[in-house]
Amino acid sequence: MDPITLLTFTAAYAIAVLVPGPGVAAVVARALGGGFKGAFPMVLGILAGDLVYFVFAVFGLAAIAHVFGPVFIVIRFAGAAYLLYVAYRFWTAKPGAEQMKPRSEGWLKTFLAGFSLTMGNPKTIVFYLAILPTVIPLDKMNPLAFAELTFIVVAVLLIIGCGYALLASAARDMFRSQKALGRLNKTAGAMMATAAGLVVFQH
Repeated sequence: MDPITLLTFTAAYAIAVLVPGPGVAAVVARALGGGFKGAFPMVLGILAGDLVYFVFAVFGLAAIAHVFGPVFIVIRFAGAAYLLYVAYRFWTAKPGAEQMKPRSEGWLKTFLAGFSLTMGNPKTIVFYLAILPTVIPLDKMNPLAFAELTFIVVAVLLIIGCGYALLASAARDMFRSQKALGRLNKTAGAMMATAAGLVVFQH
């Protein structure tokens, strides 16, 4: 694919990822609660969801996504409910010197939370199924172009997602007293609850 098209796609995608939404709020909240390691699986889950929609768009499966719209609605509300549960765990957690993330939250659960968050995120749906076809000539797609675009999606989302997580984790490390950790726990809980609200009410 020609460099101008790739550059245009990179810029459009980077802007879409940078704009704060449910994904950014969830990643930041998770990093505030459990540091970078606690947030990284969520970044990977969000990336996996983005790649699913990317494949849908590239291979002309937008119609399938439209037909199975109710499935994505169920995924959206299930993801929002899980985020609210995590928000409650953050809000009620007792501060201590250890990581503040809920102890029962494993890598897989965090990954699936990020995945369901993306699958039910209207911003992601609009980008891949409406905006992407106006930026990329999908009728001229070939294996090389698909590989180039996939690399861009992976690289941009990992860089920006991990950037948000690192910044939030660094801010977390600035707080050492139990009182400050307690406030940070509640901040993480509030942000996770906000992410859940955005998932449900964004259109």
